[in-house]
Amino acid sequence: MAASGKVASFRLPPLPTIGEIIKLYNLRAQKQLSQNFLLDLRLTDKIVRQAGNLKDACVCEVGPGPGGLTRSILNAGAADVLVVEKDSRFIPGLQLISEAAPNKVRIVHGDVLSYRMDRGFPAHIARKWDEDPPDLHIIGNLPFSVSTPLMIKWLEEMANRSGPFMYGRTRLTLTFQKEVAERLTANPGSRQRSRLSIMAQYLSTVKNCFTIPGRAFVPKPDVDVGVVHFTPLAQPQIQQPFKLVEKLVRNAFQFRRKHCHKGLEMLFPEAQRYRLTEELLRHAEVDPTLRPTDLSIGQFRALADVYSRLCRENHTLFSYDFRKELRQKRQSHRVIKREKNVNG
Repeated sequence: MAASGKVASFRLPPLPTIGEIIKLYNLRAQKQLSQNFLLDLRLTDKIVRQAGNLKDACVCEVGPGPGGLTRSILNAGAADVLVVEKDSRFIPGLQLISEAAPNKVRIVHGDVLSYRMDRGFPAHIARKWDEDPPDLHIIGNLPFSVSTPLMIKWLEEMANRSGPFMYGRTRLTLTFQKEVAERLTANPGSRQRSRLSIMAQYLSTVKNCFTIPGRAFVPKPDVDVGVVHFTPLAQPQIQQPFKLVEKLVRNAFQFRRKHCHKGLEMLFPEAQRYRLTEELLRHAEVDPTLRPTDLSIGQFRALADVYSRLCRENHTLFSYDFRKELRQKRQSHRVIKREKNVNG
């Protein structure tokens, strides 16, 4: 739903500015946690507008920090804002916002990577998967250190319709390093095309909304920041289990500058490697000399369908891990070498 042009009826009462909150509680962004504060409320308002109409909506904000984005979410008219913050230093400032917006803000002091979001909201907001998305949004200015693993976690939950997606096709509006934002939305043939491109785009409509210059953040990061919006697809473009798709795509992109057959070969044990790789590519009708970055979602769908069939025909195939085999070989060589040294 497009953002409403009307001014939301709810406005926060006067509060200390975000800058004053930072000084009041002596807050400093921790470099090891890749924290960067966004103090300009015009920019936080702009991020929130990308989510759509938040009037009377439920929102889960991830990593609110000193609460700039939280204020913009409340001012947009959200009725129920659940903030999940790992860093205890930010809790007192968030409590000030909660007191200024009675019965609208719930604070969870915990790690979003382990927080059970499927228990965070009332069941009545849920919608069937093929219906319009629920009135539930995930919004966050994510620390760079957790953005990619958190996105992979949410994509898996999206595929399995679990976590925040048990309520339906929950939309996400998130910040990433500009390079990661470009990977998420990259088209075939792009230098930024990556594993993340395929995993995000086969499950959702992904929009790179706008870029925020690094100088807008405190402290200023070395990179600019992209705001990305995700809407889960009613029908994923690849109809295979997430783990299977992820394994296939991960292998394909491990040699991103080489022909795609190089990475796909590593899906198979050495004794069957070349025969099964040839069968995979032939039945999927994929040119083995294409680079992984050139492959479309449709080509990955064909590869996943054939790989799934091969795994059904050979039940040990999916559990095969060439990295584990390589580690075992190296360990064996080290043992043999030690034995030779001992025996002179």
